[in-house]
Amino acid sequence: MKKTVIPFVLLSLLLISEQGFSQAKLLWSDEFSVDGLPDQYKWTYDVGDHGWGNNELQLYVKASLENSRVENGHLIIEARKDESKTKGYTSARILTRGIASWQYGYIEVKAKLPEGIGTWPAIWMLPEENRHGGWPKNGEIDIMEHVGYDPGVVHGTVHTEAFNHSIGTQKGKQIQVPDFNQEFHVYGIDWTKEKIDFLMDGEIYFTFENTGGDYKEWPFDQPFHLILNIAVGGNWGGQKGVNPDIWPQRMEIDYVRVFDRKPIKD
Repeated sequence: MKKTVIPFVLLSLLLISEQGFSQAKLLWSDEFSVDGLPDQYKWTYDVGDHGWGNNELQLYVKASLENSRVENGHLIIEARKDESKTKGYTSARILTRGIASWQYGYIEVKAKLPEGIGTWPAIWMLPEENRHGGWPKNGEIDIMEHVGYDPGVVHGTVHTEAFNHSIGTQKGKQIQVPDFNQEFHVYGIDWTKEKIDFLMDGEIYFTFENTGGDYKEWPFDQPFHLILNIAVGGNWGGQKGVNPDIWPQRMEIDYVRVFDRKPIKD
C-alpha cells in the first residue's frame, strides 16, 4: 500500500501546484509589437493644457507621433519643449477609459523612466464612473510616480476622501530605484477586496489594507482604468522648477499586463 500511496500524494501536490499557476488568467495586455501610434482599440487620449488640477505646464495632445508612439517594441511617451504652445511644453496622457477597466486583479507595467528637474511621469488608475462626487471621493491608485528633482525615489500611493495629499493624510510609501532612467523595472499592484499591494520587480514594498469603512476610506470596490503619462512641472513635479535644457524626455514602456490575480512564478 505504501508504494502506491506516496506517488499518488506527490501527483496530487503537482496537480494542485499546476492549478494554482493556471488560475492566474491574462485579462488584457499590450506588448507594443506594432510600430506607429498606440493601438486605438486599447488606448484613448486625454487632451488639454488646463493644468489638470496641479498647475501642470504641458499640453496633452492626441495621436501625435512626437508625443506617443510604438517604436522597436516599446511604447514611447515623450514630453517635449515647444515654445509655440501657450505653456511651452507638449506631452501625452494615454488611458484605457471607456475601453478596458478592472475591479481587482494584478496589474504590472515594465517601464524605464525619464530624468531631470521638472519631469513627473506616472502609471496610475482612476475609477471608470463618478459614483461619489469629485476627486478624491472616487479614489485614485498611483502605481508609480517619480518627480525628477528627487531622482531614484519611486512612490506608490492611494488617494481617497479620507486619505489624500490635499489634507496630508495620503497613504503610500517610497522605494529606491537608483537606475530608474537606465533600466526597465516592473511596477505593479496586486488588488483584492482586502488590500492593495504595491510591488517593484515582484517585491511588495507597501500594502494599503481595506479598513472596512465606507467609500471615504475604501472606494476601491469598482472598476478602474489605467493611465500612462508624463507631466511637466506642476505643484509637485515643479517644486524645484523646470530645467529648460533637458527636453525631450521619454518614458518607455515594454509591456502592460492585467491578470485576474497574481501569477505564481517559479
